[in-house]
Amino acid sequence: MRKTTPTLITPRAADLGHGLTVRRLLPAAAQRSVGPFVFFDHAGPVTLAAEDTRAADVRPHPHIGLATVSYLLSGEIIHRDSLGTLARIQPGAVNWMTAGRGITHSERFEHPASFAGGGLELLQSWVALPEALEECEPAFAHTPADALPVHESAGLWLRVIAGTVYGHTSPVHTLSPLFYVHAALQRGAELPLPTGYSERAAYVAHGEIEHEGARYTAGQMLVFAPDATGAITAPDAATVMLLGGEPLGSRHLFWNFVSSRKERIEQAKADWRAGRFALPPDDHDEWIPLPENPAHG
Repeated sequence: MRKTTPTLITPRAADLGHGLTVRRLLPAAAQRSVGPFVFFDHAGPVTLAAEDTRAADVRPHPHIGLATVSYLLSGEIIHRDSLGTLARIQPGAVNWMTAGRGITHSERFEHPASFAGGGLELLQSWVALPEALEECEPAFAHTPADALPVHESAGLWLRVIAGTVYGHTSPVHTLSPLFYVHAALQRGAELPLPTGYSERAAYVAHGEIEHEGARYTAGQMLVFAPDATGAITAPDAATVMLLGGEPLGSRHLFWNFVSSRKERIEQAKADWRAGRFALPPDDHDEWIPLPENPAHG
C-alpha cells in the first residue's frame, strides 16, 4: 500500500498577556484551512492568580462571516454576546456562535472556577460560512456535553462535537458538511481515519500518536491526503481533535472578520471603527479597538 505523508503543521505561539498563551495552527502557510475550518487555536492549560483574572478577560469584539466554536477541556468561561446571551462555557459542551452579518461577544473569567480542573484549557476554532449564508442572521447555540454522542471501545473514547462521523451524528446544527471530534486514546488504542470527507486533519492536544510509522507529538496538526487510509495509534495516552469537511473556497481573514469578499472586510472594519456594531447589552462599557496589523498567519 502506498504511503501518503500528511502535511505537518507546527503551532505558532502567541502571548495574550497575563500568562495566557495560544498555540495557533490555522491558518498556516502550508495549509490555510481544513474543510470549512479556517482558524484553530489551543490555549492553556493555564492558572491565573486572582489579581490577574480581570486583566486577562477578552473584552467585547466583533465577528462576521463565520461561526466560532468554543470547546473547553478544562476550566470555565463566561460568554456574553450582542444577542443578549449569557452562557457559562464548561468542559465538553459545544458553544457555536454564528456571526453571519455581524455579532459581538466577550469572554470573561471568574476566579477560581475558570481555572478549575488543572487550569483553563480552550480549543477555539472558526468555521467559514457558505457564500450564500455569509450574511445570515447571527445566532448562538449551546449544546451540553451530555447531549453529544459518545463512543467507547478497546481503550478508545470519543465524543462527536459536530457533524456525522464514526456512525454517530451530533445534534449541533451546522451550515455545511463538516466533522469535529474529541478523542482520548489509551496506550495501544487505535482510531481509524474518518471517511466520507474531502479534507481531514488531526490535532494532537496531549501525548503522542503514530500514523504510517511516523510519530507526532503534542501541538502538531496532521492534514491527511485525500486518499489517506489507515489509523492513528497511541504509543501512550493521547488526546486528539479530529476535524475537517468540504472546502468552501478561498476566504479573506482580517482580525475577527472572515469573508469571500475583500470589500466586505473593509466595511466591517469601518463599521467597528464607527461604533456601528451593537455590543452585549450587559457588557458594553469597554471593547477591543481595531488593530492595525493583526497576525493570523
